[in-house]
Amino acid sequence: QVQLQESGPGLVKPSQTLSLTCTVSGGSITTSYYAWSWIRQPPGKGLEWMGVIAYDGSTYYSPSLKSRTSISRDTSKNQFSLQLSSVTPEDTATYYCAALPSFTTPQAMCQMNVVINYGGKGTLVTVSS
Repeated sequence: QVQLQESGPGLVKPSQTLSLTCTVSGGSITTSYYAWSWIRQPPGKGLEWMGVIAYDGSTYYSPSLKSRTSISRDTSKNQFSLQLSSVTPEDTATYYCAALPSFTTPQAMCQMNVVINYGGKGTLVTVSS
């Protein structure tokens, strides 16, 4: 059973960089079965896919967030991380890490037309001064 756990600050100031880490247990982030994604949900709104890091370390980002988003990994710790720069209050959301089937296309990810095999419980990040 794969388990994912998000961690990071719950409060970030405007213009700063939001940094979150997802720790994966019960499976390796280098397995070809899954694509490791970040998804967020602002209060009262729907889910928004942000980006993905594949088993080989390649990344793909939502076009609307690409200029501010970076996803990286630490295979020695079985973790992958999200950095979102120049945050504003509109970035306030619950952030989730998730394992999607590796065959999921970027188009499907952008449309949130995805199957989530495993997901974390989410962490609320508030952007406020």
